[in-house]
Amino acid sequence: MPGPTERMAGWIAGLRYDDIPAAVIARIKLLILDSFGCALFATDLPWSRLLLETLTAIDSTPGCAVWGTGQRLSAPHAALVNGTLVQGFELDDVHRVGVLHVGAVTLPALLAAAEVQPGLSGRDLLAAAVAGYEIGPRVGLCMGPEHIGQGWHSGATVGVFSAVAGASAGLRLDPDRTMHAIGLAATQSSGLMAAQYGAMVKRMHAGHAARSGLLSALLAARGFTGIRDVFEVPYGGFCTTFSRSDDRFDLVQLTDGLGSRWETLRIALKFYACVGSNHTTLDALRMLQARRPFGADDVAAVVVYGSQVTVDHVGWEYRPDGLTAAQLNLPYCVATLLIEGEAFVDQFTEAKIADPARMRLAGLVAVQEDPAITARGRGARHAVRVEVTLRDGTRLEQSVEAPRGSEESFASAEDVIGKFRNLAERRVSPTRATRIVETVMTLEDQTDAGALIAALAGAKD
Repeated sequence: MPGPTERMAGWIAGLRYDDIPAAVIARIKLLILDSFGCALFATDLPWSRLLLETLTAIDSTPGCAVWGTGQRLSAPHAALVNGTLVQGFELDDVHRVGVLHVGAVTLPALLAAAEVQPGLSGRDLLAAAVAGYEIGPRVGLCMGPEHIGQGWHSGATVGVFSAVAGASAGLRLDPDRTMHAIGLAATQSSGLMAAQYGAMVKRMHAGHAARSGLLSALLAARGFTGIRDVFEVPYGGFCTTFSRSDDRFDLVQLTDGLGSRWETLRIALKFYACVGSNHTTLDALRMLQARRPFGADDVAAVVVYGSQVTVDHVGWEYRPDGLTAAQLNLPYCVATLLIEGEAFVDQFTEAKIADPARMRLAGLVAVQEDPAITARGRGARHAVRVEVTLRDGTRLEQSVEAPRGSEESFASAEDVIGKFRNLAERRVSPTRATRIVETVMTLEDQTDAGALIAALAGAKD
């Protein structure tokens, strides 16, 4: 019997547009559009500029477009920058259970592959994107929430599998070469969660995964070999090495339901500019304020009860070490929402990371484990119970299982397009934003995916 790596490769190579349900096609277009909005907004951020300036100084290859900039780089470097752009401001999608920002790793690798090997139709591009959106989350499911709990940043480690799946499908690799591409990508997996405490490099992890996935597919296309059974091999394989065990992973999850259960439909969108683990708490606070209005000055204490992974991931004591830390720290995000009434892009700036009012209010927020939530496993990773004590002695409580925009309450097309325009039109003209929306939403009718790349490629206007 073929092992999970071989079965996965065969599915990627064999997936066609007509195999994909209409609901999945409708969803993938919205997810793609959301990622592009995130990327265009990020073109003017400091870390994006630094990365692009560094690479253009050493790379004059006019290979592939860096979205929204008018500049071009070699294919791997373009994937690196574009992945960094999508993940540039904590606005992009997330598969909550697989713990992966999927668009940031899939689309940069896939679109670069489409430029390297032109002629991909819109339908083929959609199918290749679905391949990437399906595979990475399944690797995340295999590894479980312990993966990020052990200090690995899954956006980088697990992300390479979405990237290589999308790129391999876009390059039309056969099953054997796809399997080698997976093996090549796996051995390039890397990313440390300590980046969350303020480092710019956290923004680049998705780009690193996109570059590695693309390069792996390009190498495999020429016959370069990788680790054939990289998931199931007992010594030095991906699962045993990254779990530091021979049993703290579930190989069944890698291919379970491929072609019948669509993980693409379980990917959530963000409507706050912060890490996904914080969104349920922010939703809970808004629900409490709707029932009993209160503001920042009314709060005596906030206690957030969640899973142990949530505590470890976002419940640490806030230090103003950088904007990354602010966007990933739950007490800071709670303080931001209570003070400003919103937690989107305008609320997170370098000038505010050490704001005394936020620092004081963040100090009133405690994040504690609820063993009952932890015991429910990966499906409850973002579930929280929020208790607010007001200065007048009033105690309020709200539980939230999943955030707004999640797979359980996915956003409408109008909401997704609205978010895209809100972000994109800060960087490009409304006319160009409309062109991108129309191209994405009619991809199945496009004979050449190059039209989408052209819409993204131009400089600011």
